[in-house]
Amino acid sequence: MEKLAELSHLFVTVFLSSFASLMVIPAITDVTMSAVCPGKDECSLAIYLSGFQQAIIGLGTVVMMPLIGNLSDQYGRKALLTLPMTLSIIPLVILAYSRTTTFFYAYYLLRTLTAMICEGSINCLALAYVADNVLERQRTSAFGILSGIATAAFVCGTLAARFLSTASTFQVAALVSMLAAVYMRIFLRESLPNGENLTRPILKSGQDGHCQDDGDLSGLAPVLKKIPSIQEITGLLKSSVTFSQAAVVAFFNSIAEGGMQASIMYYLKARFHFSKNQYADLMLLLGIAGMASQLVFMPLLTQLVAEEKLLAIGLLGGIADALLFSVAWSNWVMLQLKFDFSLHPFIAENFPFLLEFVLICQVPYATTMFAVFMVFVPPCLRSIASKQVGPTEQGKAQGCISGIISFAKIISPLIYSPLTGM
Repeated sequence: MEKLAELSHLFVTVFLSSFASLMVIPAITDVTMSAVCPGKDECSLAIYLSGFQQAIIGLGTVVMMPLIGNLSDQYGRKALLTLPMTLSIIPLVILAYSRTTTFFYAYYLLRTLTAMICEGSINCLALAYVADNVLERQRTSAFGILSGIATAAFVCGTLAARFLSTASTFQVAALVSMLAAVYMRIFLRESLPNGENLTRPILKSGQDGHCQDDGDLSGLAPVLKKIPSIQEITGLLKSSVTFSQAAVVAFFNSIAEGGMQASIMYYLKARFHFSKNQYADLMLLLGIAGMASQLVFMPLLTQLVAEEKLLAIGLLGGIADALLFSVAWSNWVMLQLKFDFSLHPFIAENFPFLLEFVLICQVPYATTMFAVFMVFVPPCLRSIASKQVGPTEQGKAQGCISGIISFAKIISPLIYSPLTGM
């Protein structure tokens, strides 16, 4: 019961943090376009800026994810959670104050810098926290529930963004982000792999646990030594064939996902003239499908189906999703939609929202059926990786997988941004 209570505090922390960071996604495309290319629905510069930001963030997280995971094995999950949850507040506060071009570029710069530490680190540390407190045979289900909590936050955040103004969206996000950090510091107990209490802060060194006061930065040495070398990461990958296979799957799956994330919203803006509310509609349907799958179906399926098979089902769902989008983009689908609309002039005149709903269902939103399966992939990959290492290496293992995913997200914009900007 005690471990369950601790996990409940972790779930609340993840929910609030995810709610704050995800609710701004439907609005950020319009903010970017207004700041960079005001009055336009197509803007190659905005696409390249987003792709460049994603690549730089990925470059930073390649280094930071293994470091943060490794440090959490030594100093505790809560201690390391404090840093990304605090830094993530800053960019939200900037756009909560103003969304003019000057403030947008300030946001863009600080978001890029802070996300090099924050992007994925909260999820990485939460996964390690769950691994500390859940038995191996229950981890797939537990990781699925954790992903479901994040998806539920995505649904709630998107729903809030659907009805809030752009200014209010960023203001609420900044407030909830602050609340998440405060809640975590007050209620979440520390979790160390060896079960011991935290006895010294990160920037302490020496046997007596006191910082050297000679005016240099020698207190940072123990932290810097925790950065995993290439040899350590390679050794971890070689330690288990299953772990290395999971890493390869995570890499290629993330290249595909990263490419879609970097381009899809700008495509929908250019082709369908999507607004904040329509982005929110799309994300809401995706989130509801993913949440139902992770919180209801996946815990049941893990009792009947091996996690490797669930992973295969999830990957097939992702392939089908990409194929359906490729068809939806073709000209004949667009012509068919226009033809269908012309058959219903009375509906178009009196009930335009019904035609919008038809468009939603026929083109991009039809792909939400595959979200039920696609969400199997991350929990299964994380669970498989978790079971290949010991209890004192969970942070390092999850950080390694997160670093590989980040590396993939460096590559994907280099491939997809030029294609989307054509």
